[in-house]
Amino acid sequence: MAAQRHRRGLDARGHIEREGSLALVPYAFRPLVAAARERLLDVFGSRLDGAYLYGSIPRGTARVGRSDLDLLLSLRDEPTGADRADARALEAALDEEFTEIDGVGTLLFSRARLLSDLERHDLGWFVACLCTPLLGEDLAGRLPRYRPDTLLARETNGDLALLLPRWRERIAAAADTDEARRPLVRSMSRHLVRTGFTLVMPRWNGWTSDLGEMAGAFGAYYPERAADLRGAAVRGHEPTGDPAVLHSYAYELGPWLAGEYARVHGIKTPRP
Repeated sequence: MAAQRHRRGLDARGHIEREGSLALVPYAFRPLVAAARERLLDVFGSRLDGAYLYGSIPRGTARVGRSDLDLLLSLRDEPTGADRADARALEAALDEEFTEIDGVGTLLFSRARLLSDLERHDLGWFVACLCTPLLGEDLAGRLPRYRPDTLLARETNGDLALLLPRWRERIAAAADTDEARRPLVRSMSRHLVRTGFTLVMPRWNGWTSDLGEMAGAFGAYYPERAADLRGAAVRGHEPTGDPAVLHSYAYELGPWLAGEYARVHGIKTPRP
């Protein structure tokens, strides 16, 4: 059993420390980040309230040719279809020009939603703790400090049961090729590992975004499922196209994890 006094990722008062910074961006990715900053301003102009990096690039762990660029945009108003189309076009342009990355993903939300009471312990926490400011006001200054408690666990990942039907639809609709299945394995593997980690996060009493460490923390409390999460952590970086893996995620590991999460932390507050 892991020690309760574990403090990884926390400050002296037990709050989750913000991970990542522009100073940690690896040299190979700095031209990409500079281009993204410039083009976001060109594309969104006055619609843009702020922009953030998240993921491996601002954490300094990105791998050339393997990692993707993750962006979160805070818009002055609710995102429109035109905003999303502009984001997709920008993603495609950056992905084509910069061979250092394997894809670009952009999340778009209104400033009001990011600061709303409903999202205080989900999107708000994400911005304050997992996002690195790139442009505009840093909304972390308007958000509270966060602890690795059951409220945070429930509101961040307490909706796996709602996601599973969508996963099954995506799996059924995917082409019967390894190439089509690998992105699904990668994203679902990461989601399951993060959910398994936040299930035990209050007891582990710390924070990490490293998939291997997440799986290890989970395994200390659920040894009978440790191998499942360790395998998912590996596939989060090196996905396979094995259909049996996707079936196990959607019909075995996923349902078990969703049920245990609801038992321990409850269900995430419903969204409109």
